[in-house]
Amino acid sequence: MTLRNLAIVIALLALVALPYWMPGIYYINVGSQILFYAIFALGLNVLVGYAGLVSLGHAGLFGISAYATGYMLQLGFGHPMAIVTALIIGIISTAIFAVLSLRSSGIGFIMITLALGQILWGLAYRWISLTGGDNGINVPARPVLFGYSLGNAVTFYYTTLVVFLLVLLVMAVFVRSPFGAALMGTRDQPRRMNALGYHVLAIRFWACLFSGLLTSVSAILFVYYTQFISPQTLSLTSSAEVLLMVISGGPGTLLGPIMGAGLVVVVKTVVSGFIERWNFLLGAIFVAIVILMPEGIVPGSARLWRLATRKRKGGTTS
Repeated sequence: MTLRNLAIVIALLALVALPYWMPGIYYINVGSQILFYAIFALGLNVLVGYAGLVSLGHAGLFGISAYATGYMLQLGFGHPMAIVTALIIGIISTAIFAVLSLRSSGIGFIMITLALGQILWGLAYRWISLTGGDNGINVPARPVLFGYSLGNAVTFYYTTLVVFLLVLLVMAVFVRSPFGAALMGTRDQPRRMNALGYHVLAIRFWACLFSGLLTSVSAILFVYYTQFISPQTLSLTSSAEVLLMVISGGPGTLLGPIMGAGLVVVVKTVVSGFIERWNFLLGAIFVAIVILMPEGIVPGSARLWRLATRKRKGGTTS
């Protein structure tokens, strides 16, 4: 077994056993947050890492699915109907989002997604009859799954862990699939891919839909976790935070966004309880990562490990 596979097995065992070695319900809830934000980051990573398209409006898509879930539950529909409706609305919204934003790439794509995200954020604040404005929407209760209430922190954590592992498996298949290879081709050589007969715009469009699907999944878990949704969820800050997760962990990798999600959530929820200026600390960490590991924590750590191994072998040989 390689060192990488060993590290993955140890990490999985640690996640499965987390409620037994982590003290208190608070840290179990933090673990749940890391998992559903990791799904959000993986969804954004489809665009940022594999398509080369940086989005600053993904919190808008996240918020649409979250509001759809909360609104359906407020209308009295059951949890299955609310979840399915949220997924459908999320994918439709992503399709509209993609049609408008894929007219451009690079800075143009960033600015269009930023504008769309801000429009959705403004609607969430102003459309009070639908979103509740600042008062938001409350979710009355978490569902009961196979006789187990997700109101229990441990049960909710394990449910989120199962969904997370399924998403990770789907992402692994996606990366190794012909579609994943074509998407990375459109990132690196769009003109050459077009000359080879690939429809670059269509490939990016389907990548956006896949990204939107993962974003909707994470939004549904977020709503059931917080049992509340407000316009703040759609803010530019939320989009920037998830983008920070992807960039700091390592875009274009499977483990990078997960590591980045863990870093941001821990600093935001745990460290902020001890340090008042936690935003400054998070910014300092990000600057350090950009300077020392510009490719991200996971690829940078792998590079440093290979360098250290070569030096150790070189010293042994001499």
